[in-house]
Amino acid sequence: MNMKGRHLLPWLASVALLSACSSAPGPSSAPQDGVSGAGLSGPVVEQRWNLLLMGTDERLSMPETPFFQISRDGSVSGHDGCNRFTGHVNLGDNQRIEFSELATTRMACPNMEDAQRVTAMLETAYRYLIDHDRLVFFGPDSRVLGGWRESN
Repeated sequence: MNMKGRHLLPWLASVALLSACSSAPGPSSAPQDGVSGAGLSGPVVEQRWNLLLMGTDERLSMPETPFFQISRDGSVSGHDGCNRFTGHVNLGDNQRIEFSELATTRMACPNMEDAQRVTAMLETAYRYLIDHDRLVFFGPDSRVLGGWRESN
């Protein structure tokens, strides 16, 4: 593991601890249905997020950095490192997040398994936590699925 990875481990550990203790309300007080006109808002919306880590410490080496962006209308679009994808997002209480109806293009690439892992992370995401310019996804079992960083 390189020096950057070593510095990220304490950060991810503190994020996991904070999320377990957090009782702050999420970005909205009621679940959003992702339907056009829903008017999603909050720090995760209208921001491009670039993949930082899979799990707590694995960096993927891909020709294009995976990313996603959530629109105010509840749609999501992005790139998994191989293929473009689109879908819908629901945001709810206590930083709940649910990606649904993800559809991807079907380009073949040498990193197809890693690209599928990125898409699987989104499909599995249950909660999120934002700390400064970082976004961490957690599964239903509170396990860290991966981390993202705001794009500049």
